[in-house]
Amino acid sequence: MFHIGLGVRVSKAVLQNVSPIPEIDSLLNNFRQMVNFCIHIGIKKGISSRFKLQNEVYHALRSEYYSHYILTAVEKASAILKNYRREKRKNPDTKEPYVMRPFISIPYIKVDNGVLRVPIKPHEYIQITLNPHVREVLSNPSLKLGSATLTRTKLSISYSKETEEITPSGQIGVDRNLDNVTIATSLGEVKAYNLSKATELKSTYREVKAHLTRNDVRIRRRIFGKYGRKQRNRVSQLIHCVSKDIVEKAKDHGFGIIMENIKGIRKLYRKGNSQGKDYRARLNSWSFYELQRQIEYKAKWNSLPVIYVDARGTSVNCSTCGCKTYPNGQRTLYCPNCSIEFDRDVNAARNILAKGGLRFSL
Repeated sequence: MFHIGLGVRVSKAVLQNVSPIPEIDSLLNNFRQMVNFCIHIGIKKGISSRFKLQNEVYHALRSEYYSHYILTAVEKASAILKNYRREKRKNPDTKEPYVMRPFISIPYIKVDNGVLRVPIKPHEYIQITLNPHVREVLSNPSLKLGSATLTRTKLSISYSKETEEITPSGQIGVDRNLDNVTIATSLGEVKAYNLSKATELKSTYREVKAHLTRNDVRIRRRIFGKYGRKQRNRVSQLIHCVSKDIVEKAKDHGFGIIMENIKGIRKLYRKGNSQGKDYRARLNSWSFYELQRQIEYKAKWNSLPVIYVDARGTSVNCSTCGCKTYPNGQRTLYCPNCSIEFDRDVNAARNILAKGGLRFSL
């Protein structure tokens, strides 16, 4: 049995391809220029508040651009400035942000009969017909529509709902590795997911880009971008299947999800750490955060809690007695206290679960 906790609002987005619309090209560029103007003013005058930035730029923007989009441009610029200030504290040489791709963020959207109206001028609109999948998703009456983001070829519509986080009847411990993900549940079940295909894809794309010899920066940027998008799409789909299965398992049993807090792990794979170039490339391309992101938003959408535990000791301590273990072959460990041998990934998943309150017994 599990109990219901306090209500929270969670958000998702649905995406569809759109054909280029010549009528909105100027609007896309104008919105990009508004965002860049807000960024420039925010950095120049050291503004950190969205409302102060809005007061500073509103009249200047209103004299040149359609005022319907000024507030959303300020909001986008504020988010970019927040990230910039955070990165600036870490690295003083961080370059000032600049939006390259034209886009618009559409506030207060309304969908009528599967058609989204986009205002381009006062009392003037264009219509975008939504595909069947988007219509089906947005047809749920319990969903609240948010904003939409439109580029020349993509439309993304955000939506949200109220959920009440459950008090779980058990837990699932998730151990993330470069080539696999292993879970252990409160019921004693263990399952491993193979993600070596994702590692192979990244290695292949790195090899392809390494053999690109063109000196033209624009061509190189365009080709790198193309291969980068292909890689992200293929890897993201693999991770989606794994995260979906984990969350579905947790939902079926009313379990919470426990993961290690491994923020900052990439510091271990920097140049100068006595590691080979290929080794650093493989580890720095590890999509551990993408898996975490997908599990977290899917769990929240299904009212499931996600907690994080300290990563120290999960790989080397015995999940049964807590004593230090020793390597004993390919990805196996030996515990001298228990006199047993076990898989290191299974041991780590069980230790993560133990830090959530459950320790396994012999």
